[in-house]
This record gives sequence, C-alpha cells and structure tokens, in this order.
Amino acid sequence: MSTMIKTNADEMRLREQIVEFGRSIFDRGLTAGSSGNLSVRLEDGWLLTPTNASLGRLDPARLAKLDWKGNRVSGDPPSKEAFLHRAMYEERHGAGAIVHLHSTHSAAVSCMDGLDPADCLPPLTAYYVMKIGRLPLIPYYRPGDPALGEAIRGLAARHSAVLLANHGPVVSANTLEAAVYAIEELEETAKLFLLLRNAPTRPLNAEQIQELKATFKLDF
Repeated sequence: MSTMIKTNADEMRLREQIVEFGRSIFDRGLTAGSSGNLSVRLEDGWLLTPTNASLGRLDPARLAKLDWKGNRVSGDPPSKEAFLHRAMYEERHGAGAIVHLHSTHSAAVSCMDGLDPADCLPPLTAYYVMKIGRLPLIPYYRPGDPALGEAIRGLAARHSAVLLANHGPVVSANTLEAAVYAIEELEETAKLFLLLRNAPTRPLNAEQIQELKATFKLDF
C-alpha cells in the first residue's frame, strides 16, 4: 500500500494526526519544551512540525509544508532539523513518517561511553527487535549542523532508526502511528537497558533473532 496521500482531505487528516500524536507524546513526558519533531510524507512534499514549537500545542494549519528540495511551501518555518528528515525520506522510499525525540532514557543512552556504534542497544525483547532491529549510533554533531543529514544518509537505507550521540533517537516507519509505536518501544528498551546495567542479562541470541526475522519478514 502506498504511503503517499492523494487528496486534500487526506492531508488534513494527517495534519490532525500529527497534532494528536504530538500532544500524546508531550503529555506523557516523552519529550519536553519545544524539543522533538514529527513529519509525514505527502504526495507533493511533506509536513513537518515548526521550529520552536511544543509538540503539546501544535496547530494543524501552521505545520510547515515543504517540497522535496526543502523549500517551505506553506505554514510556519520548519524545524531546524528538517534536513535530518529529508535525508531519511530520500534514502527510505517506503518511509511515510519520521519521529525524532529527546526522550529521557534514549537520550541518556546516547550520552554513554563505550557503546557499540553499529548496534548500541542489546536485543532485550522480541518487540524491540520487531520494531527497531539494529540501532546504529551516529557521532555527535551540533543541533542544526547539515553534516548530520549526510551522516544519517549513510545509514538510513539499511536502518529504520538511528540514535544521535548526546541528542536522541530518530525513527521512521510506513505510517506516523507505526513510527510513534516504534520510538516508544525504543524508549522502553533504553529504560530497561539502564535499569539492568549492573545485573546479569540474557539478550535474545542470534537464533532467536533469526526466527523473528523469518517469521515477521524483518529487514535489518
């Protein structure tokens, strides 16, 4: 099924969906202040939450609409991290939506030393494997640095989610609902990881992961 929308009514529905999920994310403390941004792919471009906007107080009519060159078509000025979303959309043609948060536990993990840059969270649960797979760590770039877009571009074709060092997670999926669910699973896994740091753990083994990949047709 295509991730593109085809009518103005569909675009309005997606605008309302961004507002609804943004409010839910904010109210549950998954991001604070004006941090975090959501985007959705359209047939003629994409919608992105505005710069310096709280996800808890979005206006559907003021969401930024951009074309595929990154130019603003309508709405308020977009998040300064628009290039991050654009890079992932360009590399992941099946992505219909992207969620980027500064969620507490994921951001805490992103600040830790000694993480495996190819896969920075262990496969503690089947649900994490099913929704995230492998989570590469992208080195630190200052917020708004366009070089971050190129760093994401190098990984996005093979990974639906990445963790930005000293920053937070970026997750794509075919729908906004799926992207929100995936980033919530990532946040819960980061929380488990921190809770279990001083305890012996038993992550899923290679055979168990392969069974999940075969059963649910996972690609990572």
